Amino acid sequence: MLSRPKLPLALCLVALVALVALFIYIVSGVREGLLTLMVGVPSILLGFLAARGRGGAGEGRAAPRSDTPQVGTHHAPGNGSAAAGALLEATMNGMREGVLVVNEHLRIVSANKAARAVFVRGGEIEAGQPLSALTRNPAVNAAYRAAVERRADTQVRVELVGTDRRVLELRVAPLEVEGACDAIGVFFDITQLERLERVRQEFLSNVSHELRTPLTSILAFVETLEDGAMDEPQDARRFLSVIRRNSERMRTLIEDIMELSSIESGASRVEPRPVRLSPLVQEVFSALASKADGCGVALVNAVPPEANVQADSRRLEQMLLNLVDNAVKFSRRGGAVTVGYERGERDVVTVTDTGEGISAEHLPRIFERFYRVDSARSRELGGTGLGLAIVKHLARAHGGEVRVRSAWGEGSTFTVELPREQPAETTAA
Repeated sequence: MLSRPKLPLALCLVALVALVALFIYIVSGVREGLLTLMVGVPSILLGFLAARGRGGAGEGRAAPRSDTPQVGTHHAPGNGSAAAGALLEATMNGMREGVLVVNEHLRIVSANKAARAVFVRGGEIEAGQPLSALTRNPAVNAAYRAAVERRADTQVRVELVGTDRRVLELRVAPLEVEGACDAIGVFFDITQLERLERVRQEFLSNVSHELRTPLTSILAFVETLEDGAMDEPQDARRFLSVIRRNSERMRTLIEDIMELSSIESGASRVEPRPVRLSPLVQEVFSALASKADGCGVALVNAVPPEANVQADSRRLEQMLLNLVDNAVKFSRRGGAVTVGYERGERDVVTVTDTGEGISAEHLPRIFERFYRVDSARSRELGGTGLGLAIVKHLARAHGGEVRVRSAWGEGSTFTVELPREQPAETTAA
């Protein structure tokens, strides 16, 4: 009588699961297809694990004993089954998605490493433990109950609040094992996706608001001109001046949005080269001299003539223009804006002003898009709220960082740190 080919069959199963798991990681950005795919594959895998957990004797579904081993640590007898079980277990524990299987009595049959990280912070989940003891989240329990009792596929959003807030998307499906209906659930961590969606919504809301304000002003003055103000040359010129100013503000905003989008997408290239810093700072001062004179602010170039940095000259000039422009806007009349340089493990370029400073509660968010300490004053001075965000992304594209040090009433110092040695060409991101 021929022996049963247990090992090859089990290994084929392992290979199938491994290949599909690899495919899952490749297409992990497409959640809908991933959800559908994930239900079938772990069903095959965890059906095997579940059978191992019950001993594979076919004598019914024994109730869990008090000395039940930890989930994921038991192996069925036989060299082939043990080897296959170890490989299957390794495959499951290598997945980022949490997988949790319960039996018809809503008791735990199997769980992978990611599931343990979700519910017990990397500890152990005992086989036979009631699902309600593992989590009291009503959405999780209801989803598994629906799969076991009604054999219904369920997809729910689960929010876990502990030391840190986590949002999971759970897909539960019935799993037929030995004539009974178990349930398998796959947990996808969508915390980061939700955060990105929130950022996107805030961005769209901010852009709409920023564009609506100048548009409203333009439309109001156009209507005034149409209603007869064109016949009064002095008023007409004043209204046209306001229309022009708001149109320029819209153009600047759109240009900043496109620039930031280009940097974040990696479309902008950064080509670090040796750059003489002092002449570059002087060019920035020349571009902003008229504005500084109008604000009564002195521009001081404190960079040593011999100072050199490794940077993309155009991008470094763009960073300094944004920083010095901000410093001039928010400096007191009669104050000064000073650009300095320090040489250490990194090249450090500083922009210091004598303005009112920034309160401590605003400092962590100062480099966010559209974040303003004083919204009304910033808009009045022509700011788009994107300048510091652009500086942050350009500094990081160089492999550096930008920081701020400030206190209310004492002015602010923005620091751009640049590495001394860089690759010949990098992508802005």
